[in-house]
Amino acid sequence: MKLAAIAIDDEPVALAVIKNHAAMVPFLEMKGYFTNAYEAMEFLSREKVDLLFLDIKMPDISGLDFIASLPQPPMTIFTTAYSEHAVKSFELDAVDYLLKPFSLIRFIKACNKAHSLWQLKQQSPQPKDAPAYIFLKSGYEQFKIMLEDILYLESAGNYVNFILKDRRLISRLSMQEAMDLLPVTLFTRVHRSYIVANDKVERADRASLYIRNVAVPIGAAYGAAVDNILGSSGR
Repeated sequence: MKLAAIAIDDEPVALAVIKNHAAMVPFLEMKGYFTNAYEAMEFLSREKVDLLFLDIKMPDISGLDFIASLPQPPMTIFTTAYSEHAVKSFELDAVDYLLKPFSLIRFIKACNKAHSLWQLKQQSPQPKDAPAYIFLKSGYEQFKIMLEDILYLESAGNYVNFILKDRRLISRLSMQEAMDLLPVTLFTRVHRSYIVANDKVERADRASLYIRNVAVPIGAAYGAAVDNILGSSGR
């Protein structure tokens, strides 16, 4: 099977470079090239895509905000002329960061990384009926955590705090790795640094969700995901 991919860049010349390079990668199937990020977002809402090649500085929405707005983002390789965004891109669990102008060899190396990650995911499919618990490594121990006991998760540098009904546990994870542990039907990322249990949200205003009177901030790029929790009535 091939990796289904799209490229998003407001510069047609940059898309042409990606198109030429992608033609040299046998496991890539390019599904589309977009100069308009919102058209790409609409495409992603109806088509399965495994990999994004995504520019960062675009006129309507930055690539960083674009990927943060997706509830289940595909693997992402950022393509940009600006090196200062590298750290932020990896906070969003980017597969790689290609600095323009990039060579074919560098492009293939990034694609190989994405392909290896994709193959790992294919080898360990998630069961159709998700269990009612997860095992979480904290320090040198593994803890069985019932999903119904999780209130929310909070990023703490290279760690994630799991806030439970009766205690806290900290684990060395990225936010994306933490999200991958949890059923997407029950948990939602609402901020770069926060994931909430949908059924634990008691009330909301324009800036925050409230769980046991704790205000969990809503990230500007996560409005659509929050609206899915609250329903069509909105905030």
